[in-house]
Amino acid sequence: MTKHVFHLGITDEDLQGATVAILPGDPERVERIAEHLANPRHLASKREFTSWLGDLDGKPVVVCSTGIGGPSTSIAVEELAQLGVRTFLRIGTTGAIQPEVEVGDIIITTGAVRLDGASAHFAPMAFPAVADFDCTSALVDASREQGVAPHVGITASSDTFYPGQERYDTHSARLLRRFQGSMKEWQTMGVLNYEMESATLLTMCASQGLKAGCVAGVIVNRTKQETPDESTLKNIEQSAIEIVVGAARRLV
Repeated sequence: MTKHVFHLGITDEDLQGATVAILPGDPERVERIAEHLANPRHLASKREFTSWLGDLDGKPVVVCSTGIGGPSTSIAVEELAQLGVRTFLRIGTTGAIQPEVEVGDIIITTGAVRLDGASAHFAPMAFPAVADFDCTSALVDASREQGVAPHVGITASSDTFYPGQERYDTHSARLLRRFQGSMKEWQTMGVLNYEMESATLLTMCASQGLKAGCVAGVIVNRTKQETPDESTLKNIEQSAIEIVVGAARRLV
């Protein structure tokens, strides 16, 4: 019997036995990733979820956007898992907070600071948001194969882009006390960057017997500037795509 899921608009038959998924946030990035696979084909587009299927070494791999943040990421991961996917590789962009990390660098997340809310729906806050070792190793190996020396470490993962990442350029310029000075605290603990999905993804997968890893291209270093240079985004995205596809090839 064909298995259907509610939000993604795809079935287990569509995935043709795929057990590995590549997860960008942006629906427009899905096709650009799928073009790096053999025989790419569009499956569905519903709300923030766009999915394509392709092949790596003759094995199916699904590429599915998650939208921004933990709640929509949890929907994509849950429904893909219902359809048989067991390994999830997130690819995204990020803002670094350590001064030595340069724009264009690659960050591979080993664990996430849980500044989200969605992850608490899968495990208590005492449970760590940790990446799978095999996924992390595959991402590191794929980076080095591309001649890239990645930064490997901890990411701060927030449900919000503005207050949770201690941005004051908002409508009210108001920030809850818990976030005031928080970026400096994370810096002193060696946290590399901010993003919005890894805490949910890693907690959800680690607590349910699934595998997950996370790679991101650095588009801004917040110790130097807040606004990315649009002219560099394409090259940064391309580097991250080549790495995540190389890692998927090792994991299929």
